[in-house]
Amino acid sequence: MTEQTRSLYVVVCAAGPARDVGILVGMAQEEGWTVQVIATPAAVGFIDVKALEQQTGRPVRHTHRKPGQPRSPKADAIVVAPATFNTINKLANGIADNYALDVVNEAIGLGVPIVVLPFVNSAYGKRAPFRKNIDLLRREGVSVVFGESRLHDPGEGEASGRKFPWRLAIDSVSSADGSENGSGN
Repeated sequence: MTEQTRSLYVVVCAAGPARDVGILVGMAQEEGWTVQVIATPAAVGFIDVKALEQQTGRPVRHTHRKPGQPRSPKADAIVVAPATFNTINKLANGIADNYALDVVNEAIGLGVPIVVLPFVNSAYGKRAPFRKNIDLLRREGVSVVFGESRLHDPGEGEASGRKFPWRLAIDSVSSADGSENGSGN
């Protein structure tokens, strides 16, 4: 078994594929990552918190810790998936109005490798502010894995969510943090 020494934060947002984020967690663990799941406040209702805590052996974080509570391990990389229209726009503009955004905003400033895998419909994907914000994030070194072919029609998110490319997130973060096939440096 691979020794798990690299720490990956999986930031999950309130979108249809969120219910299956355990797939991403499992893939990351198979690649040797220790995983810390962080949920936006709205995502908490989309995920199975207890199952994810059992899978990772860590509490799912969605609020700041209280004084005296243990810190999460320092992130070696972060995956934001599924990333919503709202989260991407806030992140690009430095808004940190919840714990998940606070963590990712700080990580951008620290130069932590970050992969963002959006899940938006074609109406949101056409918006000029959204496209501008993807460019802003990329200019700051964030790897935003986004393309026209992955936009879904409005109202079709549930069906599209079942085909969410979790593997792409893991492959992208392994490339972003400089490891080959997730095997470390």
